[in-house]
Amino acid sequence: MKFSPPRAMTALIGATAVCAALGTTAAAAQPAERCLPKAVTAWAAAWNGTDPQALGALFTTDGTYTDQAVGVTFHGRQEIAGWKARADNLIDNVQVTVRAVYRDGDHITIKAVYSGHLKGAPKPFAVPMATLLDLDNHQRIASDQDYYSLNAVLAQSGLPADWAPPTH
Repeated sequence: MKFSPPRAMTALIGATAVCAALGTTAAAAQPAERCLPKAVTAWAAAWNGTDPQALGALFTTDGTYTDQAVGVTFHGRQEIAGWKARADNLIDNVQVTVRAVYRDGDHITIKAVYSGHLKGAPKPFAVPMATLLDLDNHQRIASDQDYYSLNAVLAQSGLPADWAPPTH
């Protein structure tokens, strides 16, 4: 097959337009995986999966995960995997649905929907979330900061604003 620069450029422009449209239209549940950075695809799959170690494994050995809504920070793969395990024990069907991704070098901003059903709550929740990822040179997560409204989670779940998760 002969290479045609105009045809190749048209295909590239078309693919770019499709990726851009998928990331910004309300009808798209999630951007096409081929358009997402590998770190984002793996991060979403780990949150949506059932193996807490899969999330921890995405981080550098000294990586940090901060849940800004709850006000906690975890250091290292084991602590981060432990947080995912606790989330899985507290929330049924915990899901992260990526809506858009913005990348500037090793800094990635993810616009997503965080959803699930707090165990014992009358209703499920689905709230907007923003995540800031900083990657190292090997594309491992060095820092993850998640931002969402805990008040919105509790309100949608039908729980009082002063609700606290069980300690056992």
